[in-house]
Amino acid sequence: MNQKLFSKDFILVVIGQIISLFGNAALRFAMPLYLLNETGSSAVFGTVTACAIIPAILLSPVGGIVADRVNKRNVMVILDFFTAALILAFCVLMGGVNLVVLLTVTLMILYGIAGAYQPSVQASIPVLVGSDHMMEANSIVNMISSFSALLGPVLGGIVYSAYGLKPVLLVCIACFVISAVMEIFIHIPFEKRASEGSVWQTARSDFGQSIRFICKDMPVIGKAVLAVCGINLFLSSMINVGLPYLVTEVIDLDAAQANQLYGFAEGILAAGGLAGGVCAGVFAKKLSIRKAGMLIVIAAVCQFPIAVSLAVSSSGMVNYVMLTAGCFVVMTCCTVYTILMMTFYQTVTPPHLLGKVVAVIITVAMCAQPLGNAMYGVLFELCKGFEYAVVLFAGVVSLGIAVVLRNIFKGVLSSL
Repeated sequence: MNQKLFSKDFILVVIGQIISLFGNAALRFAMPLYLLNETGSSAVFGTVTACAIIPAILLSPVGGIVADRVNKRNVMVILDFFTAALILAFCVLMGGVNLVVLLTVTLMILYGIAGAYQPSVQASIPVLVGSDHMMEANSIVNMISSFSALLGPVLGGIVYSAYGLKPVLLVCIACFVISAVMEIFIHIPFEKRASEGSVWQTARSDFGQSIRFICKDMPVIGKAVLAVCGINLFLSSMINVGLPYLVTEVIDLDAAQANQLYGFAEGILAAGGLAGGVCAGVFAKKLSIRKAGMLIVIAAVCQFPIAVSLAVSSSGMVNYVMLTAGCFVVMTCCTVYTILMMTFYQTVTPPHLLGKVVAVIITVAMCAQPLGNAMYGVLFELCKGFEYAVVLFAGVVSLGIAVVLRNIFKGVLSSL
């Protein structure tokens, strides 16, 4: 195994991720915002974003199986080229097809691609770096994701506000093509495994192995994933739906200014992820998995100042600052938590199971997202004029989950 952190191949993976994830971030910002601007409905927005996540849930296990049986580089290259073709098709069809249907289908395919893509990236890290560098490598990959998510919405918001959706889409097409070409030159060690019968039999066998490992051999992984499910349902979903809806439709801001400020808000959210990645990398030797639950407690508590501000202040900028500051802290804490848990998964999982186990973890963790997005879309619609109550609800329930799971994890992980 290569014991260097910054090998040529790892650097190429990192650069490819910067470009590809920048395109993804810009798309995930601009396309739903275009839908929200055109419809003005949080219910439609929440329903469409909920539907978009479903393919990612379904295709993540497939991506994990493929990542363990096919060269991971080829998976990345093919999916980046396919994404570029998808966005080009969207550009051609836009204006001639029902907007809600077109955006829903495109986002579903886009999220499905991401679900199949990420297991290959995560499973390649232990192969490209030594075991002593996995925390740092995970921090770098996470910081890349956050940095791309920071630039994508900020630049996308500026371009979108000035020129509309199509220029954003054309830039994203170029990003995916460049990333795919660069990834062709990556060498990821790969040993072909013998097939265990038909494709269906192989998939069923591989999926069964990963489930047995998570449930029987290492049940603490299952408990950690349940924690993420609860937080995704009640906290992450509120931010996913509430941030764009509150900034563009509720807070007292000029319409053109609101779109641009939403881009900055998404950038601030990504900056929180970047800060979390930096913290995880700098303090890699000091962070303990046994204290990870406390990070989620802090993230839940951040919802209370946001709710108070929305309830008592009529100033658009005051509410905007409180909302973005709270989301920054939430993202920082959740990013450190995610890096800690992903490093733990990679450390305790055998290499031949890693892609599948990561895929199952991603799949199960994401299952709560569609339900949460749809739920908050309806809640914000029903609570017009009392949006603070929805934020307060998210904080109270998330805090309860975080406290209970913090105690459970402390007891379980101390026995490892």
